[in-house]
Amino acid sequence: MLRLYDTRSRAIAPLALQREGHVGIYVCGPTVQAPPHVGHLRSAVALDVLRRWLLERGEEVTFVRNITDIDDKIIHDAAHDDEPWWALSTRMTRAFTQAYDAVQVLPPTVEPRVTGHVPQIVALIGDLVAGGTAYESGGDVYLAVKAVPSYGEISGQKPDQLRQSDKAVAHGHTGTKRDPLDFALWKAAKEGEPSWPSPWGPGRPGWHIECSAMAVEYLGTTFDLHAGGLDLVFPHHENEAAQSTAAGHPFAQHWLHHGLVTAKGGEKMSKSLGNSVTVADALASVPPVVLRYALGAAHYRSTIEWSEQVATEAAAAYARIETFVRNATDVVGETSVDLALSAAPWAEFAAALDDDLGVPQALAVLHGGVRAGNALLAARDLPALAATLSVVRRMLGVLCLDPLTDWPSVGSGELTAVVDALVQLAVEARAQARERKDWAQADALRDRLASSGVILEDTANGVRWRLS
Repeated sequence: MLRLYDTRSRAIAPLALQREGHVGIYVCGPTVQAPPHVGHLRSAVALDVLRRWLLERGEEVTFVRNITDIDDKIIHDAAHDDEPWWALSTRMTRAFTQAYDAVQVLPPTVEPRVTGHVPQIVALIGDLVAGGTAYESGGDVYLAVKAVPSYGEISGQKPDQLRQSDKAVAHGHTGTKRDPLDFALWKAAKEGEPSWPSPWGPGRPGWHIECSAMAVEYLGTTFDLHAGGLDLVFPHHENEAAQSTAAGHPFAQHWLHHGLVTAKGGEKMSKSLGNSVTVADALASVPPVVLRYALGAAHYRSTIEWSEQVATEAAAAYARIETFVRNATDVVGETSVDLALSAAPWAEFAAALDDDLGVPQALAVLHGGVRAGNALLAARDLPALAATLSVVRRMLGVLCLDPLTDWPSVGSGELTAVVDALVQLAVEARAQARERKDWAQADALRDRLASSGVILEDTANGVRWRLS
């Protein structure tokens, strides 16, 4: 049984499903004000591994990841650059999609946008107002936190403690609130800002209410898992849970939060601090598969400090995997696979992922298989090698790291044949130089290819090449 850490209970617990064979997941997606950074991809990769593992286990998954395409920050940044708010959000949404695609994150089942769900949001706010847990003031609508006894159960903070903190006077709305802790569900329109009609006058949704409305729209009032970064536990997810409970919705039964990616020195990575490593910057020096490996190798609840060393270590680790898979594939050919020989390592791999998605332990099993496979490769034990290769590739498939199917070395179509032919010419010239014992020329050809991103590997079956 898959067990995951639940933020609300502060314990690792089985993921109990509302409907057998189906998992409903809601993920708080990006606020599309600026280009994605590696922290955004860490979230996407960690949850993609969870989703792929559920699919491997035979579950049907409805994966909802929203886009916040209207927000104070979007309006501010767009105005600063003299750009329409909708143009900025559309442009940044494309950038996020491209970033997810670059590291092979599966597209969500549905990707709702706030601007496409204002009627549902207004309806939910109306229910809260009618129920007496929300109130209108000056065109704004607020949730009365005191009216929700369970407030604080997600973050573990108590309202009386929050009252004494800086959080008690958030967002400049104190003058119109009944209580400093109350938070905005609807914001009255301001001059020059986009707005939508509502029973309380024109305005736009608050940040928290949007996710409650969209989660219920696509997953129902009760669903299995709500996920997001640790930075969302408070206030975002706490407020989501409060307003949903106040509306009579059981809402998410399990809350999962992943760790963050920090800049050098452990400082939080963010646009406001100017220390973000954008996905585009990372991919300029790190191949997409290495970026995925680096962001997915740590346990999802741990913090990753992004650095050149992290990328370098990931590149070396993945190169060992890729070299084994390609070399072993060449050798085993059509050798039949005895699944009984690979049952034990697969069971270890599965147990690691079932235990709070233990990717580090699962990778240790995978690398153990690579080491054993290399020994079998040297001994030419083809039956055992075929079984080991099979289980290693099955593990890689779950993690989306298989170099043969998930990350082919070169493009498809005619380009593959052209590149292969050109590299073969260089390989033949190098072989001729070696026959002449012109080692300098042979090394020069190899180095020239390496500088162009083509790595040659001398194997017992001849020279292989791959892209670095």
